[in-house]
Amino acid sequence: MTSTEDVSWPVTTDRLSFRPSTAADAAAFFAYRRLPEVSEWLPRTSPDGAGVAARFEDEEFRRRTFVIEVDGRVVGDLYLHVSDSWSQAEAGDAPQQAEIGWALDPAYQGRGLALEAVRALIGLCFGELGLRRVFATTFADNTGSWRLMERVGMRREAHTVRDALHRERGWLDGYTYALLADEWADEWAARE
Repeated sequence: MTSTEDVSWPVTTDRLSFRPSTAADAAAFFAYRRLPEVSEWLPRTSPDGAGVAARFEDEEFRRRTFVIEVDGRVVGDLYLHVSDSWSQAEAGDAPQQAEIGWALDPAYQGRGLALEAVRALIGLCFGELGLRRVFATTFADNTGSWRLMERVGMRREAHTVRDALHRERGWLDGYTYALLADEWADEWAARE
């Protein structure tokens, strides 16, 4: 399965759950994403709640955006974009991969919730969705993001030099991290 439409929602862990976003989540999403410590690293910001509400009207946006809830309160979001892997035409269909991302309300940071949510998202990718690879990108200066990638077992695959234009800092280096399904399975087997 590679469609999130057939997933048993919500996905739950010991302390949180996540589910597909709805238009009703726009205000909560905007409340933490507008904060400077969050918006600094986001690929896109909206100057007001109306702009965010308009994005939540877009079905494609909602299909890729999942809200993280703790005790019924939206505290963050996850991004998931499933795509085909690059392949030569003669090789046939390429097994699918996904780009993932995340943002968390600063009031809920420092508790391991982002780690827990991203692990659950990766588990969904390799489990129920049957993907073979997940990857994530970040500005090299966003140490919190790439450290989280390392904590979930992802490996740095690329360090690009001044390839990403930050809205305030100018051209910055970037990192790409990835993880394969068999690596994930090996890590979880080693924990048992």
